[in-house]
Amino acid sequence: MTAVSDIRPDPAVNNQQTDCVSKAKPGEDEGQAYPPDDAGLRRMVHYLMEKKALPAQLPQHLVTGSKSLQDFPRQLIPKETSCVECAGELTEPLLITADAKLVTYTGVVNGFSTYCKACPDCGLMYRYQEWSDGIHNFNDHILITLHLCIVLRESLQTHHSVSRAIEVLEQTENKTFPKKATILHAYMHFEAMTSHSYMYSCYKCGYYPPVVVMDLHRKGVFNMPVSEMEAPPAHFDGTVDIKLFWDSVMSEIVCSGLLPCGRKNPFVVLPCYNNWAPWIGPKTRRDDIVFNTEHEKFHAPRQATEMADLQMTEERLQDALINLKVEMVRKLCKQCGLDSKGSKMDLILRLRDEMKNRSSYDKIFEKVWGASGGWAVVMCPCAVVYSIKFNLRAESPRDYADILLSWKHFPNIAIYDFARGLATHTNLREPEKLPFSPHEGRLAEATTENVQLAGEGKLKVNLPWLKTKKTGTDANCHPITGSSDHYTLYDIFHERNTKDTRDALRRIGLVPELAGWVNSQCAEQLFADMRKNNYFLNTLTPSQHIFMMRNILHHYNTKCNIKTKASIQKVVGKGVQLQLDHNGQIIMGK
Repeated sequence: MTAVSDIRPDPAVNNQQTDCVSKAKPGEDEGQAYPPDDAGLRRMVHYLMEKKALPAQLPQHLVTGSKSLQDFPRQLIPKETSCVECAGELTEPLLITADAKLVTYTGVVNGFSTYCKACPDCGLMYRYQEWSDGIHNFNDHILITLHLCIVLRESLQTHHSVSRAIEVLEQTENKTFPKKATILHAYMHFEAMTSHSYMYSCYKCGYYPPVVVMDLHRKGVFNMPVSEMEAPPAHFDGTVDIKLFWDSVMSEIVCSGLLPCGRKNPFVVLPCYNNWAPWIGPKTRRDDIVFNTEHEKFHAPRQATEMADLQMTEERLQDALINLKVEMVRKLCKQCGLDSKGSKMDLILRLRDEMKNRSSYDKIFEKVWGASGGWAVVMCPCAVVYSIKFNLRAESPRDYADILLSWKHFPNIAIYDFARGLATHTNLREPEKLPFSPHEGRLAEATTENVQLAGEGKLKVNLPWLKTKKTGTDANCHPITGSSDHYTLYDIFHERNTKDTRDALRRIGLVPELAGWVNSQCAEQLFADMRKNNYFLNTLTPSQHIFMMRNILHHYNTKCNIKTKASIQKVVGKGVQLQLDHNGQIIMGK
C-alpha cells in the first residue's frame, strides 16, 4: 500500500468555481492524491457507507435548525484522528477548497473550507462527512443543508422534480443556485448515505401478505439498447444476489461525490441479464439469492402450454399500437421495411405479422414502450408495495413468478391481469411443488357445472382462513392464514376479457371474503400517481432510475404505514403501545 507522508492540494483548487471535485496533487516525492485511485475510492466508499451513514429518522432539531444560516461551522474538517482500519495516526488536515458552497432553502452561502486527512500507514483517506452539523457534503465543493434535503424529498413525494423545486426557490428568493443536475446528484447522494431499511412491508398485512395484487407500470422506463444486450454466461442459473446488487447501485451514487469531472465511476452499474435484481424487502424474501430469469424470455424453448406467455406480451404490444397516432404507426412500418400506405388498422396488422420476427419485435417494443420493459410491482390490498422488478424486456408472467418464487412464503391469493398465464408458467417452473394448487390455481375444479355456475355468478367459494387463521393448519402453510392453498385470480377489470371459459373460476367475486374488500385496482391507482414522475425519472441513467424509484416507493410505503398506525392508535387510544409481531403485523403491546 502506498504510504502517505504528506498530501498537498493543487493550488488552483482553492479558487476553482465549479460543481466538480478537484483533484489535490501531491508533491513529486510525496504520497497519493485526493481523491485517490480506484482502489482507494472503493475503500473510501465502503468506509463512508459503513461508518458515516445518516440515520433513517433525522433528529427534528437538526432538520429545522439547518434551515437557519447561523451556527454552521465554516472549517469542515474530518473528525477522525486515527485510522479505523489500522489505528494509525492520521495526517494533519489538507485543505481541498476554501470556497465550497452551502446550498440552503433560501440561497447559496459561499466561503466554506473543506478538508481531508489520510492514514500514512495504510493509505485510507478521510473527508468531512458529519451530518450532526446539519450539513450533507456531496462533493467537497457543493454542500447541502439537511433541511433542504428533506424539502426535496417531500417535493418528490408530491411529484415535483428536484429541478422544479429548485426553480421555485430561485424565483422566490431571486437568487441563482448551482446547476439543477448537480443538486439532484447531491440529493441522491444524501439518500444513498441514509440508513433506510427498505423494508417494503405493510403494518396490516405483515411481512408475508396472504393476498397480493400485481401489475406493470409500462411507462416507467429508462433508455437502454435491449437489442444489443449480450446473453449471460453459460453458467448463469437465473439467480442474483439482491444485497450485492443494490449495494453496488448505492456505491455508484456515493462514489459520484468523490469523482473529478470526466473520471469514470468504478462502481457504475450497467443493465445486464446476470447482474440485475428486483427489490424485495429483507423480511419478505427467502434469502439474498433471488430469481431474475429474463434472459429466458426469448432464448429458451417453450412448452406448448406456455406459449400464452409470449402471446400475451404481443397482445399487449398490439393494444399499445392501437393507442398510437397514425403518423407514429406509419413511421414504425417504414423502420421495419413494411408498406406504410393504408389505414391505421392495415398498418397495425402488418406490424402484428412482423412481430413474429424477434428483431422486429424488439424494434417495435423499444419505439412503443421505451427501451426497458417498465417495472413490475407486487402490492398488498392496502396499496403498500412489497416488491418491484425493473424489467429489461417486455413484461410476462415470468417476471411475477421470479418475484413470488423468491419470497419466503408464497401468497394464498395472487391477483393479476393474466392469471392463467401466471399459473401455467409458475407450475411449469416448479412441477414437483405446483405452487398454484389446487385446481391449477382456480377456485374450484373446472367441471362443466362449476364453470357454468361461476359464469352465471351462482358459485360461491368460501375461504374463511382469509379472515381467521385455520385452527388445524396445513403442512407448509402460510403463517398468517394457516392454509397451503394458492390461487391466482383476475383483477375485476380483466376478468371478462379472457377467452378460456374455465377462467370464470378465477373471479374475485366468487370469494365472499374478498368481494367488496380487495381493491384489485390499487396497482393502477398507484401507477396513475407515479406516472406523474415519468417526466424526470425516465431521463435518468438505468442505475439512477432504479435507485430513485426504489427510494421514492420506500417513502411512499412509510407514509402509508404511518397513516395506518395513526388510524389504529386513534381507535385504541394514545395510551396503548403498538408494536409489530413476529409476522410484521401491528398489534397492541403487552
